[in-house]
Amino acid sequence: QVQLVESGGGLVQPGGSLRLSCAASGSIFSINAMGWSRQAPGKERELVAAITRGGSTNYAESVKGRFTISRDNAKNTVYLQMNSLKPEDTAVYYCNAGPYIATLHGGPYWGQGTQVTVSS
Repeated sequence: QVQLVESGGGLVQPGGSLRLSCAASGSIFSINAMGWSRQAPGKERELVAAITRGGSTNYAESVKGRFTISRDNAKNTVYLQMNSLKPEDTAVYYCNAGPYIATLHGGPYWGQGTQVTVSS
């Protein structure tokens, strides 16, 4: 099993920044991809950003140029730097881990979620 611990969510004004962190522990040899998904009320879950151990990245079109994902393999930790935040970014953000980016938004491993609210 894999455990994921998230931190960094909060309330920010439009145009502000937040940095999310996710640390993985347990059977981490099974993890190749880690990333972040989000879900807003009334909307489906979507993949925001993902990264592999080799450094390949993938971003949702809505966040390209604003969000940056990075990974510290030695610490089994991923980070999401979120800049120029918009009200549309308001959602619960979940850390995900699994073997493939293509299915990462569905797990198989999930964090507890952290609320990001962008409002003035």
